[in-house]
Amino acid sequence: MLTRRALRAHLLDARLAGVVATSREVSLRSYRLFAARDPRVLIGIDPERDWGHRDLLGLMAERCGVSADPRDTSGQDVIDPERTLAALDAFAGRLAVVAQRRGPVLLGTGHPHRLLGFYVALAEALSAAGCAVLTPAQGRRVDITTRFGLRTYNLDYVRGVALVRDPAAVRAGGEPGAHTHSPLPVRTALGAAAEAGGPLPELVIGDHGWACGAGQLGFEAIGPADTDDPALFVGEAEGIVSVAVPLDDAVRSEYYRPLTRYVLNRACLSR
Repeated sequence: MLTRRALRAHLLDARLAGVVATSREVSLRSYRLFAARDPRVLIGIDPERDWGHRDLLGLMAERCGVSADPRDTSGQDVIDPERTLAALDAFAGRLAVVAQRRGPVLLGTGHPHRLLGFYVALAEALSAAGCAVLTPAQGRRVDITTRFGLRTYNLDYVRGVALVRDPAAVRAGGEPGAHTHSPLPVRTALGAAAEAGGPLPELVIGDHGWACGAGQLGFEAIGPADTDDPALFVGEAEGIVSVAVPLDDAVRSEYYRPLTRYVLNRACLSR
């Protein structure tokens, strides 16, 4: 069993929390774009209140532990590991509830290069507990606007976890999927599930647009978020996202394994 103390040490050693790779400049730019309601940073939520730059800075300091001083404009950002641990406990609590009910779940990621293994382990544990792991809209086309223009992807599932792939890049031994912040994949999946008459997920587990897009549609959603992803924390503050876990979402994939063990143990889903 991984203790809380051991996980805290791992968070700091792997730079999942503490001083993280995300720069202060990148985070502050995201807050400014969010305050301007740029859809690239809203990633699927429609905030009820007006969030100014200082409001966002205060929220991110409260939820993540970043500096609340607007004069701090350079260097690396910081995540308080105690806030990460508390959010992981809450995350595990929501997994436990849906597992006890054997409710259907939907998992998806916009970070397949880093987080796919994390979600696959959750999907397998929830499936073993009797939850239906949903895979609606398999192969469905999703057109996403990127900084390179409109790109066409296909919605795919890897061991129960949704992601999008560039059809031109699909090849044996290729990348596991494309990086995206868009809420369009989860909207496509949920729309297909509704069109088919269900079942619909009781819980959506994912990052970026997967959590925000599902939460905005009224589904309970939980997931991790970095310091430059204010949308999940705003969503949590407004009741759109159930749990947002502050951590660096782009470290090496194996560094998330201790988090997986900790969460599954807390949720009584370890095998």
